[in-house]
Amino acid sequence: MPSTIMKVVRCPSDELSITNCAIVSPEDFKRNAKHITVRVQGSPYVFSIALDQKVPSSSIGFSLVQRKWAMLSIGQDVEVSPYNLDPNTQLIATIVLEADYLQKKSGSSEAYDSDKMAQEFCIQFVRKAFSVGQQMVFKMADKKLLSLVVKEISGADPSILKGQSGSGKSSALKIGELLSNSQIIFEKGENSALNLTGKSKVKTGAQSIINPDWDFKQMGIGGLDKEFSNIFRRAFASRVFPPEFVEQIGGKHVRGILLYGPPGTGKTLMARTIGKMLNAREPQIVNGPEVLNKFVGESEANIRKLFQAAEEEQKRCGINSGLHIIILDEIDAICKQRGSMSGSTGVHDTVVNQLLSKIDGVEQLDNILLIGMTNRRDLIDDALLRPGRLEVQMEISLPDEEGRIQIFEIYVNKMRDNNKMAKDVDIKELAIETKNYSGAEIAGLVRAAQSMAMNRVIRADSKVVVDYDAAENIQITKQDFVMAMEHDIKPAFGVSNENFDRYIVNGIIPWGPQVTRVIEDGELIIKQALESERTPLASLLLEGAPTNGKTALAATLGIKSEFPFVKICSPEDMIGFSESAKCHAIKKIFEDAYKSQLSCVVIDDIERLLDYVPIGPRFSNLVLQALLVLLKKQPPKGRKLLIIGTTSRKDVLENMEMTPAFTKHVHVSNLSSGSEIIKVLEHLKGVFTEQEVSEISSKISNKGVWVGIKRLIALIEMARQTKGPHRVAKFLVLLEEEGGLKP
Repeated sequence: MPSTIMKVVRCPSDELSITNCAIVSPEDFKRNAKHITVRVQGSPYVFSIALDQKVPSSSIGFSLVQRKWAMLSIGQDVEVSPYNLDPNTQLIATIVLEADYLQKKSGSSEAYDSDKMAQEFCIQFVRKAFSVGQQMVFKMADKKLLSLVVKEISGADPSILKGQSGSGKSSALKIGELLSNSQIIFEKGENSALNLTGKSKVKTGAQSIINPDWDFKQMGIGGLDKEFSNIFRRAFASRVFPPEFVEQIGGKHVRGILLYGPPGTGKTLMARTIGKMLNAREPQIVNGPEVLNKFVGESEANIRKLFQAAEEEQKRCGINSGLHIIILDEIDAICKQRGSMSGSTGVHDTVVNQLLSKIDGVEQLDNILLIGMTNRRDLIDDALLRPGRLEVQMEISLPDEEGRIQIFEIYVNKMRDNNKMAKDVDIKELAIETKNYSGAEIAGLVRAAQSMAMNRVIRADSKVVVDYDAAENIQITKQDFVMAMEHDIKPAFGVSNENFDRYIVNGIIPWGPQVTRVIEDGELIIKQALESERTPLASLLLEGAPTNGKTALAATLGIKSEFPFVKICSPEDMIGFSESAKCHAIKKIFEDAYKSQLSCVVIDDIERLLDYVPIGPRFSNLVLQALLVLLKKQPPKGRKLLIIGTTSRKDVLENMEMTPAFTKHVHVSNLSSGSEIIKVLEHLKGVFTEQEVSEISSKISNKGVWVGIKRLIALIEMARQTKGPHRVAKFLVLLEEEGGLKP
């Protein structure tokens, strides 16, 4: 529509006057027209328009406040033309409004909640155009009319609309379109008697959905930049654009996000931050178990209550409704697979049904965002995980080195600012040392280091005394962090040194080339697991006679790999377990391994895990089938897994068709010569004197030997207990009785 001359008339009704729109006849404007420019003595004024049959054709209705702002008079002819706002650069992130009573003489001391005012303002004026300096009328339910003046408008960084990261700077606007998630700030007019309360009366840290001017570090989040970017691209980008545009392309908003991953990685913190970041309606934060109720129908009613406010607003405002965020922690507690709980009352099933109907039922809600969090994604009902429901599923995994640096920076920031951190503390070095630490574990590590430092100025005698003078100069040092890592905080998904140390009490004794060959082959497999892109799964089977050091070699190779996750699966830890419990324990070790980028699992004494006994023979087929599956299962994309197994009965594993599951088989032999025993004696310093070693050498040099290293060390220690000159003779007798010394 080209520009036209129209006559100024009064607004047809009081109801239309508080819409702050210019009222025109449907004959003059099409239904899809939204904004106009009115030129008064050469100056342009932008208004949003509303259609009403009561306005004569070629006339345009204005309220008294609008006529005052644009300096219009009744009967005046003005030039009117359509105005199109740029959807990329003229969207309002923040609008500052000066408020006062419309009729100052009728003022009262009644408090106006600025938070409720901001919510109502968004509902009434969403998708309306606003200009700096514009005057308008605002009505709150059962409150006196207010006069508002637009003092300041800031827009979003346009780069976010292209999926790029924002610059963090808001641009000042003269004219913009209000969104349902725009930030509304009210200021009391000069000399006004208006009583404003609430957070929206000052500029807060809350940000609009289209204004990514947030700082992860200030919010206490580190290492999740990529995850935030992916969530925004999938879940929020469509909400930036006008709903008309989304309808034109047939788009649908994402209504659900599932955050899953190991404990302590920041799932709950991320969900809360999303609520702050979006500046939407106040997020509802609910723990899954809180929804459940022992009374019939109450659990389902609790689900309905979560969506009640969103339903009411959507009925009132339609596509212009604001975004309602529901954060459901421990969602697996109420959304387990339907039919999976035998003998239950079926409450979980009906709760899942109710949740499904609210998210994606017959009456769909487009103004909700459900954020679920869980450590056990496998427990959640499949119907919730399909597109249209919890559509965006983001794994919040253990932070990488760069992420750990960010997390450390968050927690040491105050110490550094207040000169409480020593100069020898290197954050990058700490990040390297804390492989597989979660965000929560890093926070605990910093607290433990602080407690180490504080204990230095505490003296505990008959009572606890603090040296406050020394406390003033206290600093957290590198040694505090080292001690905290060694004694207090260890990663749940890391290397269990205590478990491995008990398998390598005497270290690895290089008694012959056989030991060197095993280590070299093991290092080759480690290198393959680390560097090969074609084989993300590599496995090694160490087989040989009992007591020949297979477990010690496997544990050594596990530690030597320096993988962030190294765990041992041993029959010692499963004594008394049923078959199903044993399968579950083995499966959990592998599932934990899949959560790390690089993992090593040592499966010790496989025939014992299988409950094998030669009498019968008997074994656990359930455990066997579980191990066969896990040994061949490829790790998730981007993850690498090294498996090291040990067995004393390779023939049994061959009969069970397990040996083909291992990439490489290495035989670990017993000691077979007198010179090899002498090397062991020389390595174990302080057991025999040089003269005794020489005497033993002369006795066994021409005799055959066949003994495992573990058994040999036990015989040496037994002989060591003999006092006097008979120690050598005792050792030789023990060795011969054991069958390790042959003529």
